[in-house]
Amino acid sequence: MENREYVKSILPFLPVCLRSSSLFWPPPVVEALKALSQGPNYSNVNSGHILFLAISDIRNSLSLPDSSISSSASDGFSLLFDDLIPRDEAVKWFEEAVPKMADLLLRLPSLLEAHYEKADGGIVKGVNTGLRLLESQQPGIVFLSQELVGALLACSFFCLFPTNDRGAKHLPMINFDHLFAYLYDQYDEKLENKLKCILHYFERISSLIPAGYISFERKVLALEHGTFSFPYPKENFWSQSSISLCPFKISNSGLIEDQSSEAIEVDFANKYLGGGALSRGCIQEEIRFMINPELIAGILFLPCMADNEAIEIVGTERFSNYTGYASSFRFNGDHVDKKEIDVLGRRKSRIIAIDALSSPGKRQYRVECLLREINKALCGFLDHLKCHQYQKFFKDMGSQHDPNVKGSSGHSEVDHLSQGNPSTSSQTIEGTLANQLLRNHEAHYCSHLDYQQEIGVVTGNWGCGAFGGDPQLKAMLQWLAASQALRPFIMYYMFDLESLQMLGQVAQWISSQGWTVGELWDMLMDYSVQRLRGETGAGFFCWLLPSLNSHDTILLNNSHNV
Repeated sequence: MENREYVKSILPFLPVCLRSSSLFWPPPVVEALKALSQGPNYSNVNSGHILFLAISDIRNSLSLPDSSISSSASDGFSLLFDDLIPRDEAVKWFEEAVPKMADLLLRLPSLLEAHYEKADGGIVKGVNTGLRLLESQQPGIVFLSQELVGALLACSFFCLFPTNDRGAKHLPMINFDHLFAYLYDQYDEKLENKLKCILHYFERISSLIPAGYISFERKVLALEHGTFSFPYPKENFWSQSSISLCPFKISNSGLIEDQSSEAIEVDFANKYLGGGALSRGCIQEEIRFMINPELIAGILFLPCMADNEAIEIVGTERFSNYTGYASSFRFNGDHVDKKEIDVLGRRKSRIIAIDALSSPGKRQYRVECLLREINKALCGFLDHLKCHQYQKFFKDMGSQHDPNVKGSSGHSEVDHLSQGNPSTSSQTIEGTLANQLLRNHEAHYCSHLDYQQEIGVVTGNWGCGAFGGDPQLKAMLQWLAASQALRPFIMYYMFDLESLQMLGQVAQWISSQGWTVGELWDMLMDYSVQRLRGETGAGFFCWLLPSLNSHDTILLNNSHNV
């Protein structure tokens, strides 16, 4: 085990011990977990108060300091299980869920060892998929079984993860103690219902352990040009792009997570994955983490995102239904996830976490902020693993098309692919191939790249609401990013936002003009310059289409006056 260098990065953040190449629990922990696994008649754990005492004993056996757990967590456990939950439900929880969770914890060392053995065998050929820290600026992917994720989340529930070094690595909180503490210290019905989602997840996996897999990928736009990587685009990249805009679909009702297409679903994320999911937060990202609790596992090993990064999570299962939003959020029973399974054993649920600028005000119209937002979306929407397929494609075409070979411009073939540069000479094979690939209109090349035409982007008012961004601007930036990433469509959920009432009309007009990504980008740039200079106070839609009738103009100008 210790011979795997990458494993060393995660060991300080796991509660298990390593000795002689084996992972194990200390004997007192094994004894305590075995008692819990035999049920309340043997362990006497039949209330929230006693459960927390058992958790405290296990923590002491792991030498976890009392200072690393919220002082009110014990009161939160008691409040939830002894007062808020009906007694018959609590009894069932202690008789069925707690013993299964303890059994999962007992098997955590063996589940981890089996995981690393399988990772060594190559789930994805030539790609390291083992559990490790996926640190900032280091693109990589981790594959975990749903069973292992269940064991890791049981650790979170029992508050067993060491926390001392997490801050230094820019890792958010992973234990559930704050969630229980806030329930007691600042009771809110939404917090009770967040915990009900968590409890329901454990009830479900206690009756049947899911057999699938989940992947967690850190995606990075390289700040420096590298072989087979996508560089962080500059202003000229966007202005010169000749990619056609993809179809823009709009839904006036419904939720991103309820859509039925196989598509990238955007998580309006905090730069710390999960945001306030394990504390008081209860908006779009936090709700998604409650109804798909397996997302929480990523918090263990994914430090905060930089401006050129995104996180993609594929395969999580949805377990809960809900109603409401923010303070009105309520758990609304069981959800049966019917999404299909892919060839790697993952559910076809693709969630992209991208964090927008917070409270950007007028600076959101500056070119550096426009680039930051559009490149953040592009990073999430791109299929970064296609770099390897680009490499194979060019090798198949012959050594004269080797993407490492630089032409007279000094750029490699992959540079052309990622930058979207048109060919400087119609006689250069490299430029012609790059242009054809990027235009996404040649079925012959798309088949070589295993292009999945059905996987579009499903999003909404990313970076708006609590983050304070301009909804019309953000909608256009996401459209540009989806198009440049060669996605076949973007589906936009407006959530009844008044300033977007004319979004469909504007998108239809832009599409009718046959604009490219570069042409729409240039329009956004012209508009933003005028906003910064104070030459216009109109929203982008009204600025672009001043012929809209007066009623529409009122709606459009209410966009986001900053």
